[in-house]
Amino acid sequence: MPLTAGIVGLPNVGKSTLFNAITKKNILAANYPFATIEPNVGMVIVPDKRLDFLNNLIKPKSLVPTTFEFTDIAGLVKGASHGEGLGNKFLSHIKNVDAIVEVVRCFDDSNITHVEGDPDPLRDIEIIDVEFIFCDLEVVDNRLGKIEKKAISTKDKDALKEVDLLKRVKNSLENNIPARRLDYTDEELKTLKAFNLLTMKPVIYVANIKEGEIGKENDYVKTVTDYAKKDNAEVIVLCAKIEEELSGFEEDEKEAFLKDLGIEESGLDKLIKASYSLLGLQTYFTAGEKEVRAWTFKKGMKAPACAGIIHSDFEKGFIRAEVISFSDYEKYNGEKGAKEAGKLRSEGKEYIMQDGDVCLFRFNN
Repeated sequence: MPLTAGIVGLPNVGKSTLFNAITKKNILAANYPFATIEPNVGMVIVPDKRLDFLNNLIKPKSLVPTTFEFTDIAGLVKGASHGEGLGNKFLSHIKNVDAIVEVVRCFDDSNITHVEGDPDPLRDIEIIDVEFIFCDLEVVDNRLGKIEKKAISTKDKDALKEVDLLKRVKNSLENNIPARRLDYTDEELKTLKAFNLLTMKPVIYVANIKEGEIGKENDYVKTVTDYAKKDNAEVIVLCAKIEEELSGFEEDEKEAFLKDLGIEESGLDKLIKASYSLLGLQTYFTAGEKEVRAWTFKKGMKAPACAGIIHSDFEKGFIRAEVISFSDYEKYNGEKGAKEAGKLRSEGKEYIMQDGDVCLFRFNN
């Protein structure tokens, strides 16, 4: 199952407009709450100039980029954890994502309704935080109710550890501190993973600004940036409306438009890359005349497991990986030049794959 980032926010902050840009799909983006009822899922291409280089150099018959999944989820409102708005339906959808992209409205516009009356980024973020916290508290309390008495009476060490961990998380949540801000051991993280807590999910904030404010100082954006520091979270500043327009352009038109705006890279491309990185995802390449392809792997994976992404037989019969780092591949203008410079390496089963590796896997049938 692919990893996915869920786009969340209050109604009318630009979520669906952003999703339109991300997937180039024309879903409903109406000026009223709950225009998006069911979660919309879309696959996006992860922008990667390294893949463009390989394509231009090798000119393969087929080019396959790596992809990433985004889910657009209906707008949340205050009281969702108690059934307001779409309530539990929203919360069940967001539980299924691996990371959260939270869109925050950072502009004034009397023509666009705000569910809380007027824009206030800090208040809007805190509304979502509180709803997630209430949801997580319910999960933690339910679990404690099932195991605490038994753990104390039986003195089971593992159960007592879990009770202590859950009480620490509960105390944090009751003080409006998301669970992800606590420090955990690897064992504790493994325990918590089973509960799928919303406030454990990593987050990126998207500050959605007006068209005329690109490159300008924005107090709303500063508020979001200051808040994001608490989670060491990234903030992507963009104009969802412009990103939606850009998504319909050809690549050369897009580049010219961005140049006119004084921007090197679209906010959308930054968001896709940031979301990909947030989940610890990296890319390796296979490169031949038939096909140049980018493959997604989890940071820290060893060569046999990465080979298994292509086909399970590659992992089972793994012998070695012939690897050239992308920087060497580029520097020496391809495989032949890299080999002649002694930059092709033969790596075994313990090799930890690196982002940008260009690989050929050897295996027994």
